[in-house]
Amino acid sequence: MSEPLLAAIHHVALICSDYQRSRHFYSEVLGLRIVREVYREARQSWKCDLEISPGVQLELFSFPSPPPRPSRPEAQGLRHLAFAVPDVDAAVRSLNARGVECEPIRIDEYTGRRFTFFADPDDLPIELYEA
Repeated sequence: MSEPLLAAIHHVALICSDYQRSRHFYSEVLGLRIVREVYREARQSWKCDLEISPGVQLELFSFPSPPPRPSRPEAQGLRHLAFAVPDVDAAVRSLNARGVECEPIRIDEYTGRRFTFFADPDDLPIELYEA
């Protein structure tokens, strides 16, 4: 068998409806470190690179009047964004303290790992998966 073509996830890109609200959510509420932030005049668009872990980033974009993307029920395309956490209970408590509501914690029937979901400001489902 040959070597895998893909080595790792480098970044995930999100287009938000309200740039300042989403920037605050991902940097202040979730605690992702801002690597760089630029305004692209030609596209009337902000771009903010946020570090998830070394070498892995979330790119946050704004564009004038982006159309909404259907998310539920089970629309085609990106289903959710999942982050590994060492302790899902502690992560849920931290999010609740910041005003973010999470679904009840569930158990993955195949791995036995605990997980939950919450939503970002644009209702994108985000999963916390106990690693």
